[in-house]
Amino acid sequence: MRIAIVADVHGNLTAFEAVVTDIGRRAPDLVVQGGDLALMGPRPAEVIDRVRELGWPGVVGNTDELLWRPEGHERQRERAPQLAPLLSLLFGPFAADTSERLGEERIEWLKALPTEHREGELCLVHARPGDLWRAPMPEATDDELHAAYDELQARQVVFGHIHRQFARAVGGLTVANTGSVGMPWDGDPRAAYLLIDDGSPELIRVEYDVEAEIAALYAAGHPDADRLAAMRRSGRFITPAPSGG
Repeated sequence: MRIAIVADVHGNLTAFEAVVTDIGRRAPDLVVQGGDLALMGPRPAEVIDRVRELGWPGVVGNTDELLWRPEGHERQRERAPQLAPLLSLLFGPFAADTSERLGEERIEWLKALPTEHREGELCLVHARPGDLWRAPMPEATDDELHAAYDELQARQVVFGHIHRQFARAVGGLTVANTGSVGMPWDGDPRAAYLLIDDGSPELIRVEYDVEAEIAALYAAGHPDADRLAAMRRSGRFITPAPSGG
């Protein structure tokens, strides 16, 4: 069985459509989405409508959930005080802008998504079981990967969230990260997704018109557009200034 897994679109419709086209060419048996469809992009409603039109199952992400759980801001700030400027943006202007663009019905659709999705021996989560906000990085040790995912009792675990692709065999467990469709942070600005062919993960990259998406970002008047544009061009995370600018 061939399964494509797409995550972290973040409202980037241009990258998403390029990935949809590439997936169509590869013709997998199933496509699943790994969360964070909407926030931090100019066309979150269009992305969600397209996913629903395609009929892809999937899971909820942390920047999906924050749209209806603003109380999570304080908890995440306590857990990671160094991320305070970013969290202020996510729970503040980003959430307000995205919520307005989505409307209540689409947010209700996001709320109904599960936290995990299983296909045979594969389990998909956004970050790690029980926590949408923290996940291991590519350089994590084998012990760290086992500690994060053994409780799922799956032979293959796929997650998103960190925007950095990798695939590792750890004993009898294979752990893979999809990378991000809409905002990669590994130095390669191309859209990323994962293809699993009979249990073997393949890291896929797809060219898309980055400048067209950046033009849409500015046309929409999206908050913090300069930093978001720079991240899309560079394929790198850029820390926001303490003021959130």
